[in-house]
Amino acid sequence: MNTMQELLNALEQTQVIIAFIGLIALTLYESVHPFFDFFEGSLKDRGSHFLRNMSLGLLNAFMNAFLFVGLWLWAATWANDHSFGLLNWLMVFAPSIPEWVRVVLALVLFDLWMYIWHRMNHEIPLLWRFHRVHHSDPHMDVSTATRFHTGEILLSSVLRIGVILILGMELWELFIYEILVVIVVQLHHANIDLPGKLDHYLRLVIVTPHMHKVHHSRWQPETDSNYSTIFSWWDRFLGTFRLHNPLSSIQLGLDEFDTDEDQSVKGMFRTPFINRDKKKEGD
Repeated sequence: MNTMQELLNALEQTQVIIAFIGLIALTLYESVHPFFDFFEGSLKDRGSHFLRNMSLGLLNAFMNAFLFVGLWLWAATWANDHSFGLLNWLMVFAPSIPEWVRVVLALVLFDLWMYIWHRMNHEIPLLWRFHRVHHSDPHMDVSTATRFHTGEILLSSVLRIGVILILGMELWELFIYEILVVIVVQLHHANIDLPGKLDHYLRLVIVTPHMHKVHHSRWQPETDSNYSTIFSWWDRFLGTFRLHNPLSSIQLGLDEFDTDEDQSVKGMFRTPFINRDKKKEGD
């Protein structure tokens, strides 16, 4: 148990370190080579935008650390002790399968769940009310990767308990997935454009800045596309892949939540409770 706790602590620390390094590195990259010049050189406006988004991210991180990590650990421990879940059943019926295969399957299957959950957030009106906080950012950059309403994170974290049980996932496998999420999600939200054909080749496997900018488009058919979190192939397999050319012509954000008040921390918390949504409510 002590060894497992040490591993979990090490993975948590690794996630925090990678998130911090990625945030700093991509913020600097955006400063030197921004794809969109959102703030026209205004450091104050950019800083305010960054702090608003990060305030949501930090609140959600503390909530998960204090309320849910223990529950996820319980679910993973129970599944392992009772040989419950798809991954544990696989190891019972095919014990010769290498451990690394199990880990890869865990990451891929959990990423499929993330695709399903993301798509649900767009197709179910109640969930969309919370998720539109993420989409209402007209100045998407690396800080937008943390901009989620606490209600959405709460629902996602509760459902994650069941997903861990169904998959029979180890908590350390979940933490490895979260480390990969930090790297890829910060990259594809960043206000950058990858050089040459790098974006083209990378998006054969992972979600890239070009691909995810399309998902943050104001035009609904583009908003309702490119749901993948890490592996881009889910959108290709399930018919939700879309590109936009030229990418420089894309408009980000949501028309219904464009005021300064909507972009404030108070406004973001109020967004799910405002009936101003043409996309899902038919107003």
